[in-house]
Amino acid sequence: MAASNSTFGGAAYGGSGWSGRATTSRQEIGSLWRACGIDNEWGALREVLLHCPGPELTLGQDADSALFLAPLDPGRAAAQHENMAQAYRDAGVTVHGLDPAGTVRPNQMFMADLLFMTPDGAILARPASSARAGEEVEVQRRLADLGIPILRTLHGTATFEGADAMWLDSETVLLGRGHRTNAEGIGQVTGALGEIGVSAIAVDLPFGTMHLMGMLRVMDRDLAIAWPRRTPTAAVEALRARGARVDFIPDEDEAQAAKALNVVTLGPRRILMPAGNAKTQAFYEGLGVNCIVVEVDELGKAAGAIGCLSGVLRRDGV
Repeated sequence: MAASNSTFGGAAYGGSGWSGRATTSRQEIGSLWRACGIDNEWGALREVLLHCPGPELTLGQDADSALFLAPLDPGRAAAQHENMAQAYRDAGVTVHGLDPAGTVRPNQMFMADLLFMTPDGAILARPASSARAGEEVEVQRRLADLGIPILRTLHGTATFEGADAMWLDSETVLLGRGHRTNAEGIGQVTGALGEIGVSAIAVDLPFGTMHLMGMLRVMDRDLAIAWPRRTPTAAVEALRARGARVDFIPDEDEAQAAKALNVVTLGPRRILMPAGNAKTQAFYEGLGVNCIVVEVDELGKAAGAIGCLSGVLRRDGV
């Protein structure tokens, strides 16, 4: 009798040798995938993604076409960026460089805009400006190199920038709808968050502002700092409903000119902030916030500072 050629019963076809995958994708982060993710804005910061600017800044001599406020000195900007990166290292934060392989655009350094981390991986941004279209491709490549999963990429007409998203607690994200993130982007990000059990609160940003990050920063579980008359009422109410005290910046000139609110929280009541903001620094310190200060005034000519420059990859608390 001829031998049977049947594959029935083989492990590849579900037979007795088959072993099914029993873990969830989140459980595989830290084993199959790199340890990464955030579910809050105040836990100890562990890893960031940065891009030190280089010759691409010369493309910003026409400031408007590059979305800059004024042309930058590339050498001074790069030196300030390296000092900022060193401040992170000194604070115990692991710094990853982007190391772009393709065309480098003038705004590539603003990493916070290009991704938003969740406990299940990154939501990849889709920048709204034609001047920034394609920056997300380099971020996607680098995340893959690092072994960080991508939870969602946006499609169609959706635009979304990571600086328009902020964790209120481990189950809620605040999203800003405005100049950089449109309604379709809000819908797609809300859907992605819903799939991992996280709800979203969408608020409208005032016309003429850039990002949610520019008007609201969380410095501890129970402390947020906001820009008066810019921060949406619903955002303040959502924070207060979760037990957070919301204070307001004392000097709008410092916030506007020296980016006093453009900070990164290193841990509970511990921040990295731009130099040149004496009044605001004293205000923060009066609230019990430890301030580490670095000069970023040259980088600020590109309409951003420390918060914008820093792609947060991992915090404690996940």
